[in-house]
Amino acid sequence: MKNSEKQMSELMTSRLAGFHKLPVADRLGTVARMMRLSAEEAGALAGTALSVEMANQMIENAIGVFSLPLGLGLNLQVNGRDYIVPMAVEEPSVVAAVSFAAKIVREGGGFQAEADDPIMIGQVQLTGYGDPTEASKTLMAHKEQILALANSFHPAMLARGGGAKDIEVRILPAPEGPRGEPIFVLHLYIDTQEAMGANLINTMCEGVAPLVEQLTGGKVFLRILSNLADRRLARASCRIPVASLADFDLPGEAIAEGIVQASRFAQADPYRAATHNKGVMNGVDAVAIASGQDWRSIEAGAHAFACRDGQYRPLSTWMLEEGHLVGRIELPLALGTVGGPIKAHPQVQAALKVLRVSSARELSMVMAAVGLSQNFAAVRALGSVGIQKGHMALHARCVAVTAGARGHWVEQVANALVKAGQVKVEKAKEILAAMMKDQPQPAVVGDVSAP
Repeated sequence: MKNSEKQMSELMTSRLAGFHKLPVADRLGTVARMMRLSAEEAGALAGTALSVEMANQMIENAIGVFSLPLGLGLNLQVNGRDYIVPMAVEEPSVVAAVSFAAKIVREGGGFQAEADDPIMIGQVQLTGYGDPTEASKTLMAHKEQILALANSFHPAMLARGGGAKDIEVRILPAPEGPRGEPIFVLHLYIDTQEAMGANLINTMCEGVAPLVEQLTGGKVFLRILSNLADRRLARASCRIPVASLADFDLPGEAIAEGIVQASRFAQADPYRAATHNKGVMNGVDAVAIASGQDWRSIEAGAHAFACRDGQYRPLSTWMLEEGHLVGRIELPLALGTVGGPIKAHPQVQAALKVLRVSSARELSMVMAAVGLSQNFAAVRALGSVGIQKGHMALHARCVAVTAGARGHWVEQVANALVKAGQVKVEKAKEILAAMMKDQPQPAVVGDVSAP
């Protein structure tokens, strides 16, 4: 490690007390100084980096650039290391919830996490193969030839220690209908190293298809990766002393019991599990977007994994163990630190510098911990005072801005909305008008919804 990197590591902390009270510019300045960001990198975080010209190179029929709020999840400690986590999300309370939950977990020792090697699955669908047992034996007998051909399409990946590592044949029951042939699938297991790997997986699958046909006498149709990356799982856990959970004028034991009951509910009921997992993905997706990941792939894989035993179940669980509330999460995370929009997008590059991860595996561990943090914050509120108390206080700010509030008026109107128990735009306009009448402020602009 270079001396400058060592010094930054020693000075680095995700525990930034009072950070949310600073003006936006001061928050950015604090992080820029801590991470030694250049002016260009700080500007990228502020949202000035992606031009329309660059967007036009990234997608088809581009007409502009769409922005999301970019915040920082604080207090996160994973495997003894602090992380400041960029999160791109429009929903109020997500960043605050992660930061709050991570603070509680931090005081209990932080998160422990691990992740599998980056093994992805490529699928080759075969039809007209004759006897499935014989076709399977033939392919397995030629495994080394198939792997060698697959790796010939990405020799650089093979040289770095990655590439196609193994194959498997799966024979699935025939779907209902007049064509009763069982579904025959060849799986390629591919170590994608620091890449998410979609393009190289698809190239390998397409590349081995002629050989598969030649060996079996069958016909290959689909040749593509699977987004159910169940060989590439990330896991995180935490242990929180029950006594430290006391809040809302409730003892820690009552809060812990509410969280455990919420977990039991999600394990038994898919209707609850879907909402439980949505909370997990609130945190995961926000980090994925900020770090340039394919969040649609992550969502698809997570939800498929959640129903791997035939019933849709929660990705995380909570239980009591020896005076501690113990949370655990496991989900597939196919991530990358190289390639595609990750290198093309200046804001993503700046976000990754703030995040300070050295590998896709490390990023997946951090992301799993964020998902567990977000879930903890949600079930903690659900099992005690209800989700609305905290969520509505943050949502009220957005409503106040929509009603036309600016500057110091935003907090005043938001507080009045929560106190009134009506977090609605019309109520916010009424409150703002009354406040401005008593204390006129010419600098306040009108309703942003007006033309």
